[in-house]
Amino acid sequence: MRRSEVEMQTSLENVDFEWVNRGYNRIFKANRLSIGLVIPIENYADSSVPTMEDHIERVQLAERLGFASIWLRDVPFDVPTFGDAGQIFDPFVYLGFLAGTTTNITLGVSSIVLPTRHPAHVAKAAASADVLSKGRLVLGVASGDRPEEYPALNQSFDDRGFRFRESFFYIKQMWQDKPQFTNHYGNLNGSINMLPKPASKKLPLIVTGSSQQNMNWIAQNSNAWMTYPRKLEEQTHVINSFQQKVKEAGREIQPVIQPLYIDLVEDPDFPPTPIHLGFRIGTRHLINYLKSLETIGINHVALNLRFNQLNIPATLKRIADEILPNFTE
Repeated sequence: MRRSEVEMQTSLENVDFEWVNRGYNRIFKANRLSIGLVIPIENYADSSVPTMEDHIERVQLAERLGFASIWLRDVPFDVPTFGDAGQIFDPFVYLGFLAGTTTNITLGVSSIVLPTRHPAHVAKAAASADVLSKGRLVLGVASGDRPEEYPALNQSFDDRGFRFRESFFYIKQMWQDKPQFTNHYGNLNGSINMLPKPASKKLPLIVTGSSQQNMNWIAQNSNAWMTYPRKLEEQTHVINSFQQKVKEAGREIQPVIQPLYIDLVEDPDFPPTPIHLGFRIGTRHLINYLKSLETIGINHVALNLRFNQLNIPATLKRIADEILPNFTE
């Protein structure tokens, strides 16, 4: 590990995270890793479209078992080249339903594709879901990576990075009373107001990947950063570089999230075998891997069971019994 990275790791050991809302501060703890799940919580390895059978029962089971969060995605079209229709339902409609059928679990979305929606609608829908869930919403945002969707929505693809920034700014302004500003998406002169406001007067906005932005912008503006799995040494360097940018922006250390696909096998000693963005793996090796992520500064992992070959409810129970206790205060 480079000297600067050792110094950064030391600073990570002395950080706590600001209060944003219930959902955010449930999953982000200083020097700790928490574990959530990506919806749909089912195996659909042989299809791009899940069945969504027992989907609410499985979310409620995950909450009872102690998983910290569930995560939805914004996938308006089933794009063949993308190969995953996500949870099928519109994320904001689904968030509203989940707000009424769960109590404590964090409701995350990773991520709303900002350039394909007007930010006024995103701001109102997100604040509504946050209030209905009593402050449990964590709003991941992205610029989008499926070019086929943009002509279907009569939107341009090449300038999505600029529109992402403008939308991000617009959403944050909606937390104010009678905001006054002008940008690409509209002109507000202080004569009108958007309701409701988020439960804690603001929402955590989490940037996914680069979202067509440079790392300086993300470090200055995001309440956390979601990045993708990499080899451990490379991931260590990436996280430390991000936190250095955060420090240079005059901010405290920010949380980091990583998704992970797993196929959990019966043999606890089964060694990690690569699959798409994750591993076929036994519980002992998964614990060790997650501990290594915790050590390098990842605060939350969202497990995706799309390729899990064993029974899903039984797998959830096994994770809760054998893995979650290693990451619970």
